[in-house]
Amino acid sequence: MTPPISQADQLTLYYDGSCPLCLAEMEYLKSRDDHSLLCFEDITRQQFIAAEHGIDCAKAMQSIVGKLSNGTQLQGVEVFAAAYERVGLHRLAWVLSRASLQKPLGFMYLQFAKNRHLISKCLGPLALWISRRVTGHKSL
Repeated sequence: MTPPISQADQLTLYYDGSCPLCLAEMEYLKSRDDHSLLCFEDITRQQFIAAEHGIDCAKAMQSIVGKLSNGTQLQGVEVFAAAYERVGLHRLAWVLSRASLQKPLGFMYLQFAKNRHLISKCLGPLALWISRRVTGHKSL
């Protein structure tokens, strides 16, 4: 059995706030973050300075980046596994963290990330509307 996640295990999510699907996911995660284990940084904000966070913005625009409080950086599917674990979505986190699924899930996520703005044009507004209805719109 793994020990419970503590405040020292905070995860910062660096996300594309110009993508409605990404924004919907971050708002949903925030609505479930009862223990303040997640921090959210929109890398598209004009005030965001990547160097202050020690991340590569170009890399973060290609695939979501996360950073644990100890400085360890995560990317892609592993970010979602870590985030879902912190908000109590343990089964989903477990599936996303299976070594046997890392390559196919990673490939699928990278394809999504590469095309997220095109996908968001079709699905983003609906996803954001649903997210805000479900979460009561806890703004980031």
